Amino acid sequence: MPTVQVKAQLSTDDLMQAVKQLSPSELEGFVSHIIAFQAHQKAPGLSKDESELLLKINQGVPPDIQERYDELIAKRQSETLTPGEYDELLRITDQVEKLDAARVEYLKELARIRQTSLTALMEDLRIRTPANG
Repeated sequence: MPTVQVKAQLSTDDLMQAVKQLSPSELEGFVSHIIAFQAHQKAPGLSKDESELLLKINQGVPPDIQERYDELIAKRQSETLTPGEYDELLRITDQVEKLDAARVEYLKELARIRQTSLTALMEDLRIRTPANG
């Protein structure tokens, strides 16, 4: 488990300085914990399964992958994509689609637990379908 050095009493600025010491992967884990904590505070009556599913649903594409995907899409739109980059874009697109499919499965499971439809759950969580999907 990563450790950072901080003062005993922390201001939000002090806390941010500590967070800035984390590596990207440590930061991602920390953010996941914060999101879970926030969800529990907003809805303390959630079951453990619901909390875990919400955490998985709210986990996006890892920032480094999203950034590279956006770069490659921009290059494709400007017609400057190399054949190697095209292959990379196909691999990343496949990876993103698998993450999206897993997210839908988590949503379906949460809808089952809450005994509601997928559409109603998505409306309740304010999740919109992609414009191109």
